[in-house]
Formats: sequence, structure tokens, C-alpha cells
Amino acid sequence: MEDRQIIELYWKRAEDAIRETDVKYGRLCHYIAQNILASPEDSEECVNDTWLGLWNAIPPQRPSRLSAFVGRITRNLALKRFDYLTAAKRSPEAICSLEELGDCVSGRASVEDELENRRMEEAIDTFLWSLGEEKRTVFIRRYWYFDSIDVICRRTGYSRSKVKSMLYHTRQKLRDYLESEGFEL
Repeated sequence: MEDRQIIELYWKRAEDAIRETDVKYGRLCHYIAQNILASPEDSEECVNDTWLGLWNAIPPQRPSRLSAFVGRITRNLALKRFDYLTAAKRSPEAICSLEELGDCVSGRASVEDELENRRMEEAIDTFLWSLGEEKRTVFIRRYWYFDSIDVICRRTGYSRSKVKSMLYHTRQKLRDYLESEGFEL
């Protein structure tokens, strides 16, 4: 089923919307949640919460890219769940990924308002599209999907040192770019 048809089902409040979303995007959601939570049970709960989140978000929202919308909800829910869980159950890959990226984009205790948050999202999006496809793919695999370095190496065929080097240099470029755009890091 096409995304626009699924969105229409949500707007009609048809329960088939959830089933169709699960058929089309269930694997993606489970992948995202599992990489963050490292627990099948917690991941399953997170994906179920994603369907509820979609049901509550559509309407009023009408996402232009349903896959990104679904992925974002899953990721945000998984990160909230990640914060809730005890340290012993946390995924070391997710912790490592967040710490690496934190040097580039953190610096404030909280985002002062939604407008500033949106401006940073747009700046990061612009930066990522300025990268070559291979660097962008490696960066997104690591920091959006929380893939381990080894998984990225298997997917791309690159050595560990190349992947680590690409990530390091891309983070440095992102930091420089955000500073040039006026963000205080």
C-alpha cells in the first residue's frame, strides 16, 4: 500500500492503518528500536508504542514522508525508553554513538525553544546533503540507526579504521559547519 493511502486511513480513523503501517514499516521500526535498546521485549514494546504515537499524531499531522515520520517516532520512543532502563541493560553501541555525536551538537542543557531546535535540524540536514553519499550513509547508519562500527564495515566493505576515520572527520566538519551557522556548541 502506498504511504498516502496509509495516511488517509489514519485520517479516516480506520484501524487498518496500523496493520498496514506494521506491514510496510514494522521491520524498520524493530531494527531502530533493537539497535538502541538491545532487548527484543523492550523493542517490541517500543514498536507497539510507535503505532499508538502514530494514531495520536495523524491527524492532525500529515507527514510528507511516512517512513521518516515513523522512524523518528520509533527512535524518540526508544531513546526515552533507553534513558529509563538501568545502565546494565543499555546498549554500549548507542551510548558510544551518543557520546561521539555529543561533542558536535550538545552544549546546552536544554533547547530554549522549538524554533531554534528546528533551525538546527535544518542545518544538520543541509550539512548531511552536502556530504558525498558514502560519508552520509556511514554517518546516518552510526548516529540515526546506532549501527556498530562492525555492522557498518560489513554493510559498506570498509575497514574499521576507514569507518572510524570517516566518522571522526565528518563530526569535525559538522562541528565547524554548525559553528559557522551561528550555533554555540
